[in-house]
Amino acid sequence: MLKDLQIVAFTHKQLEIEQIGFLHLSEESQATLLPQTKNKFGFDEFMFLSTCNRVELLFNTQQEITVSLLTEILAELNPVLPRGELAKLAATANIYSGLDAVEHIYQVASSLDSLVIGEREIITQVRKSYETCSKLGITGDLIRLVIKQTIETAKDVYTRTGIAKNPVSVVSLAYRELRDLNIKNDARILIVGAGETNTNLAKYLQKHKYANFVVFNRTESKAQKLAAELDGKAFQLNELAGYKGGFDVLITCTSSETPIITKEIYTSLLNGDAGRKVIIDLAVPNDIDRNLVNEFDIRLIAVESLKEQAQENLLKRAEELAACGDIIREHMEEFKQIAKERTIELAFGEIPKKVKEIKDLAVNEVFAKDINGLDTQGKEVLDKVLAYMEKKYNAVAMKTAKEALLK
Repeated sequence: MLKDLQIVAFTHKQLEIEQIGFLHLSEESQATLLPQTKNKFGFDEFMFLSTCNRVELLFNTQQEITVSLLTEILAELNPVLPRGELAKLAATANIYSGLDAVEHIYQVASSLDSLVIGEREIITQVRKSYETCSKLGITGDLIRLVIKQTIETAKDVYTRTGIAKNPVSVVSLAYRELRDLNIKNDARILIVGAGETNTNLAKYLQKHKYANFVVFNRTESKAQKLAAELDGKAFQLNELAGYKGGFDVLITCTSSETPIITKEIYTSLLNGDAGRKVIIDLAVPNDIDRNLVNEFDIRLIAVESLKEQAQENLLKRAEELAACGDIIREHMEEFKQIAKERTIELAFGEIPKKVKEIKDLAVNEVFAKDINGLDTQGKEVLDKVLAYMEKKYNAVAMKTAKEALLK
């Protein structure tokens, strides 16, 4: 069971954020490509996790995930990327299996492997990724068990240590960098995308007395909801190219797989304004065409530019890492026991079915004539006795098997 768990990780430690962005999949793409990939390669289970600084693939399969197989998997998930680029990406991946894979995902959800150590958002991202894949029908018992224990471990780490004390996130780092630019409180702030990241950043800005907001989003109702909270205006994303209200700060984070702030749209947004603009692009992959930075007067704040601040954050939290490691090791020992018990449960899962078959055979064939001779009350008592014995036998058999095998 556990030996078939394998995790492939593409992270900020091996790749540039922009390269990780190549592997990102929108929700629409996930709905089609993830089940398609699972079925094509015959995986028992499959899960896809994507954040601003990593993409991870979780497998339950007896196949060994080699670089060549991983290249084929990436080609299925990203049919547009050249095969040579996919092979290079596959060669950079870290591959974990068995208990090493469990320990890795524990560290990920506890934010110990994140760009920003102590960023609690990752636990929510892991949970949501699992829920998405579960609804697609591509996960099963093993990944369910692993993720359940992962969430419990991460919660324990955050509760028992100070790793998330004075929490620092990519959003808060972006705000700090913006603050250091001395942007005035009456600045015109254009927000593209009304997801969790932009919502959190907008609330930071509102808290610090910024008040001039315009929100664009693909789903207008979400734009209206965020705009209402900010006392701003809302528009659909397809109206962005025609917006002539001007801006000083552009904040963008969508799930688009290609840049949505193209040269044409950006020029239109400027509407002849030649002043310097600040762009905060926290999308992976990038929402803005990076060539804009070379052609226009832009101060860009992006995930990759926050690495230096993230490193300072890591140093401040270094003393907590040892305590986090101890907690993860505790939960690893618990997981070993839980995995053993679950393996036994699955192995003996046929017992209740077989017992029921024996009971039905006895009642309907072997002793059918004798039972038919009983009155109604006698049949009811017999049914109760058999049901009781069936339940107790299954419980005793399972308990006995667990005790014997675990010893």
